[in-house]
Amino acid sequence: MENASPLHEVLYVSTLSPDSPVKVVSQIAAKARLANEASGTTGLLVFDGMRFCQQIEGPRKAVLALTERILLDPRHVNVEILHHGPLRERRFRRFSPGYVVTDDVDVLGRMQEAGPEQAMAQFLALLPSIDLDS
Repeated sequence: MENASPLHEVLYVSTLSPDSPVKVVSQIAAKARLANEASGTTGLLVFDGMRFCQQIEGPRKAVLALTERILLDPRHVNVEILHHGPLRERRFRRFSPGYVVTDDVDVLGRMQEAGPEQAMAQFLALLPSIDLDS
């Protein structure tokens, strides 16, 4: 029997399009909450005022379809996939939008510079500093 997990995860960073007002972020989060619940995806969306960082997890097909929609979404520019691959177990029980509260204004920028493992480690290190929307 194969031990492959049906779960998959993607971590990406993008920048809010210059043509998009900041208020679009709440619209993205609200729509994502509904769509992700329907597709069985969970994860965390972080916005620092300029950049998005999102970890998406769930069934491989649903995660890859969502990733494709994000890549084509004109509200995001400079979308960069930092990490993707199989996931043994979910990191999040639901989808949560969050806001990074940190004095380090380039924390998401450094994630773009890191390799896949370092980017995921930096993302996980952010979790205690994220103000989650409950």
